Amino acid sequence: MKKTKLYLAFMLVGMLLLSCNKSKTNSEENNKKNQAEQSVDKREIWTKEQANSWYAKQPWLVGSNYNPSTAINQLEMWQKETFDPKRIDQELGWAEQIGMNTMRVYLHDLLHKQDAEGLYERMDTFLEIADKHHIKILFVLFDSCWDPFPELGKQRAPKPFVHNSGWVQSPGQKALSDAKEYPRLEKYVKETVAHFKDDQRILGWDVWNEPDNMTGPSYEKVEIANKVDLVYNLLGKVFEWARESNPSQPLTSGVWAGDWTEANLKPIFKLQLDQSDVISFHCYDKPKDFIKRINELKRYGKPMLCTEYMARPNGSTFEGFLPIAKENKIAMINWGLVDGKSQTKFPWDSWTKKYTSAPPVWFHEVFNTDGTPYKKSETDFIKKMTSEAYKK
Repeated sequence: MKKTKLYLAFMLVGMLLLSCNKSKTNSEENNKKNQAEQSVDKREIWTKEQANSWYAKQPWLVGSNYNPSTAINQLEMWQKETFDPKRIDQELGWAEQIGMNTMRVYLHDLLHKQDAEGLYERMDTFLEIADKHHIKILFVLFDSCWDPFPELGKQRAPKPFVHNSGWVQSPGQKALSDAKEYPRLEKYVKETVAHFKDDQRILGWDVWNEPDNMTGPSYEKVEIANKVDLVYNLLGKVFEWARESNPSQPLTSGVWAGDWTEANLKPIFKLQLDQSDVISFHCYDKPKDFIKRINELKRYGKPMLCTEYMARPNGSTFEGFLPIAKENKIAMINWGLVDGKSQTKFPWDSWTKKYTSAPPVWFHEVFNTDGTPYKKSETDFIKKMTSEAYKK
């Protein structure tokens, strides 16, 4: 009897040890599985191979920075009371007719604060219209240019003959200066990117436009001295927030001024370029400068998107830039599609120089408000370049 009890006791201990070991093994296996899943889900910066694989699937990307002619800024474009799908459909139709297949479009953090669900519904409507016209969208999340004091609601009327007289920064100076606002900005980035992270109508996410821009003579007197430092510290976080949403589309932020050679690269430009899945840049200078910029950025070995160009009096034109871009496989997105409330047919110096009528040569924009080309030879040239590229 004692032997039987002892035997049973040994058996029980053995079973318990076996159960513990099995449980430990299962736990270890589950941990390894979870780690593997996290490793797969974790969105890293794209390698050159990943970026070029994505780019190889795209047609030659040609388009404009787009704001409807009926809107003075991002807020007026997207707010419920002024969102204008009919006009957007008409204007994107004009773009389609000349072969444009891409638009770069600005969002704003205050739109998300005001009505995130409504914003996403309107973004979806916009994407439906763009897709109807075979146009993909590069959305811009933040912007350091022009008015640092954005306000929701009815937007002011354009200041006559002044370039971008009502465009607003995102985040505004108040939010940028207040770290307590950063959780709200994080929520805006993460939720917006996550909501559309697998949407094939979206080309990519431009996380911050010209982050170190101090606004020149337009608003520099009211800019805070440490703006660039604040933006630099936030920009790295914005890239992280966007990447944590695991987007299938690339992230980027375009360098826009100064020296881009490796030896002289400013810290904020280095941050932009190092964190970008694909490289983007701006160039409003002459064709020789455009070639120089391309050569400065070739070292990254990634696709290049010129997300702003075309200022006719500066020598930055469709005729001068598109052939170079086509040869070098550079995506091209000019500033301005249709003349309207943003008034960017007037030059930057309209903030300091008085204009009383349209300039002799338009600075930006491709179409008049009625859809007729500003310069037919120009739109004919764009159509010729795009149609030739798409036939290949």
